Amino acid sequence: MNLILLLTALLVTATVSSAKVITRGIAYEHAGVKLEGYLAYDDAKVSAKNPAPGVLVVPEWWGLNDYAKGRAVQLAELGYVAFATDMYGAGVVTVDPKKAGELAGQFYGKPLMAQRARAGLDQLLASPLVDKARVAAIGYCFGGAVSQALAYSGAPLVGIVSFHGSLIPASPEAAAANRAKFLVCHGAVDPFIKAEELAAFLKSMNDGKFDYQFMSYAGAIHAFTNPKADDVAKATGLVGGIGYNAAADRRSWAHLRVFFEEIFAVKKG
Repeated sequence: MNLILLLTALLVTATVSSAKVITRGIAYEHAGVKLEGYLAYDDAKVSAKNPAPGVLVVPEWWGLNDYAKGRAVQLAELGYVAFATDMYGAGVVTVDPKKAGELAGQFYGKPLMAQRARAGLDQLLASPLVDKARVAAIGYCFGGAVSQALAYSGAPLVGIVSFHGSLIPASPEAAAANRAKFLVCHGAVDPFIKAEELAAFLKSMNDGKFDYQFMSYAGAIHAFTNPKADDVAKATGLVGGIGYNAAADRRSWAHLRVFFEEIFAVKKG
């Protein structure tokens, strides 16, 4: 009996150890700019014969750094195929707010924002691991705004999640083109989102008859999901503007999981 138990334990251990998250860089190009995204999936849960929902991850305005890649890995651990997209160019990242503002500024208010994000989405959709009918986008700060713009363009998304993102009101044309349900995770005391901006965004959601959820987390400011936000704030002079909030981080990720179970029709188990 002991021998049988030992062999069973070894078999289970071997099975568990063989399951791992696979990650790799994916080179692609858009409008003459060489880009490199980051694909993540669990090879024990996903295959071409067993495709999974896909999630596009759009980084903060710092660029495609380890934080965005880490979120892609977390999604892969949940059983999704995640692709952290590159908005700026292969290897272009910064910790300088001025430079980040310049990099992100080239997209706001321009079709390029949705177009560059769509180039990343097309890379995700090209993977045989992805169930093309079940694809969403999530984004952080700048990436939250990008996810909204991508949905407004009519991209084939069943949902988006914006974490402490800039808020872009939907025009009537955007509302007509949109196919996605929205989950907006917002810091209740985010100093970068003015009351009138928030009101305009919510009005556009209601006027456009969006299927949306708006979660406001008490005490949370900008970048509340990023554990390194406090260090960045001190280093860049943004104390009081950006900062980590563990409760809001935990709750918003839990809200994402429930949202994905709904839009992807994922069974709990």
